[in-house]
Formats: sequence, structure tokens, C-alpha cells
Amino acid sequence: MRRTVRRTVILILASSLLAPLAHARESFDLDKIKLPKGFRIEVYANVPNARSLALGDKGIVFVSTRQGDSVYAVLPHGDANPEVFEFVKGLDTPNGIAYYNGDLYIAETGRILRYRNVEATLATSQPAEILNVRLPTETYHGWRYLGVGPDGKLYVSIGAPCNVCDRDAEGFGQIWRMNLDGSGLETYARGIRNSVGFTWDPETGEMWFTDNGRDMLGDDVPPGELNRISRPGMHFGFPFCHGGEILDPEFGKGRVCADYTPPMQKLGPHVAPLGVKFYTGTMFPPEYRGQIFIAEHGSWNRSKKIGYRVTLVRLQNGLPVSYEPFAEGWLQGEEAFGRPVDLLVLRDGSMLVSDDQGGKLYRIYYKE
Repeated sequence: MRRTVRRTVILILASSLLAPLAHARESFDLDKIKLPKGFRIEVYANVPNARSLALGDKGIVFVSTRQGDSVYAVLPHGDANPEVFEFVKGLDTPNGIAYYNGDLYIAETGRILRYRNVEATLATSQPAEILNVRLPTETYHGWRYLGVGPDGKLYVSIGAPCNVCDRDAEGFGQIWRMNLDGSGLETYARGIRNSVGFTWDPETGEMWFTDNGRDMLGDDVPPGELNRISRPGMHFGFPFCHGGEILDPEFGKGRVCADYTPPMQKLGPHVAPLGVKFYTGTMFPPEYRGQIFIAEHGSWNRSKKIGYRVTLVRLQNGLPVSYEPFAEGWLQGEEAFGRPVDLLVLRDGSMLVSDDQGGKLYRIYYKE
């Protein structure tokens, strides 16, 4: 009873003190999205430039932006449409967000913020704490991805500030790990051009991440990557080797690809793989449980567009055995009607997909 009353108070406060966003008019026929038999898709909420997703303990979905300067809160109302509120604004490329033990972490280009007890103080304009860590301020690949691992530490991606360059000594092209207050900073993995999505295997605790390959080598080179980190300090090849076997024409001279960790799964060339999640729910049929889903933002640098979809990497004994489309249709010919960014498994087992082009959150669910 107490929990229900507290949740109701939060929603009333948010509704009275924050201005809700008007629902955007539908402009894309969802019947064009192809899904496996039994799966359905619907618009969950309209959120401008929707990027990274984080789920609070009370079911509130926090949504970041990259082109905008805001982070939004999507409040569930049972079977009714969720309400969308601008939680905070005036930030610098707040692409990275993570929720952990009641606190919301937001990664701007150059710093990380923490909002304490965020669901209980949603409507109070509580000031943020600035963590004691300084991130690079270069804007090229300067949008961060953020997450808290099973070890209770905070992880953040630091993209290379270029198409291809060697700036590892300055901390670029890496994933960093730190304590929740920003202390204890260390390089967790390197040789990563620009990861905008990572997650952890719920059984082994190992991190898996997507990486975007370099541009200007042609339509079909190099592949996107799905990688696994089995121990700290691994090097995944950038800028010397791409896709586990392609030496860079400039930085690969004198190098051997065998010196670096190859991807667990090669993805489509230039599909821009971003959000990645293990399916941890029970709504989907058993063959989807424990498998990996990837949001492919879509190519901008090919003569013919590809991506703009959600794909599925099936695993057996912890190793990929297939890579296949799961939800596709946002790309119609050469015209894109949406660009998937991040994924989130809700408590009922359905899955959210953010779309920064359409400004939407889609909900994919299974119903026989």
C-alpha cells in the first residue's frame, strides 16, 4: 500500500510541476515493420531525438538526446499512454545515461552528472552532482555511452576524435571504468573506434559492445563489430586493424591483425550498430531468451543504404552462431523513416526501441 501511494505522489507531482509534451502525429505506417510471427510493434511514447534508455525502479524510462540538450522521463500509467516530461535541459550532448540504486547518471561530452534518488525527486529540480572525473571535450565522436556493470562500477565510452587516427595515449578510442563517484579511473579496453552501446552477459558478467568501423574504405569495408571483453586491458585493433582481418592502409603498416582481439560477430558494413542488449525477459518465446539484440542506426556513407533495423545475434554455448534481421522496415527503398538507437527490456518482457529520427519509443511485444 505504501509503495502504491508513493508512486501515485510521484506521478501527481510530475504532472503538476512539469509541462508534458504534446503527442506527435503519426507519420509512419507501423504495418511496414516486419517482425517474426507473433511479434507486434506499437508507439510507446513520442520523445524528441530519443537516444539512450535507462529504466528506473518504479518503471520510469529515462531517455537521453544527442542533437538536443535534454533528458526526458517517460512515466507509465498502467494501460494508459505514458506521459513524457522534460526532466532536465541545457546539457551538452547528454547521450549517455544510466540508472543505478535510485540514482541517474548522465554523461555529457566532458563530464558526468549524478541525480540522487531521482524517481522520488523527479519534479523538484534537484541540482546534479558533478563526478570527480574529467572527460575529453572533443566533439567528434564526443557523444558518450554510459552503464553500470555487475561489479557496481561506472563505464563510459570515449570515441576516437576522427575517422581514423592513433590517439590512444590521450585516452581516446577506449572504454573507461571508474567508481560511482568518478574515482579510481582506469582504461578497461582500447582499440575501439566509437562504441555507442554495451551491455553485460547476465550469466557470465562479461561486457559485450558494438563498434562502428571507419569510413572511406568503400561500401562493403569494414564490417561493424560485436565484441566481447573477457578481461580488462584487451585491444580490439583500431586504428591498425579493422574487423579482425583488414589492415588499415595508413596505420596498419608493420602491424599484424593477429595481435588484436577480433570481433565475436562481424556485422553489416556501415550499418552503425549502436544499442545492444541481452534479452532477459520471459515474454518472448524461449528461443529468444539470453540472445543478443542490436539497434542498427543505419548507414550514411554507402551508395545504397543498409541498416535502419533491429537485428538478432543468436548464441550457442556463449558464441554467436547467426546474425539475422529481427525488426526491419524503417528503410523503404532509399528513404529512411526511422533510425533505431537503443534497446531496453521492460519488466513485462517487452522491448523498447528508441528512434532519434522519428522522435519515438517503439514497444515490441509478443502475443500469440
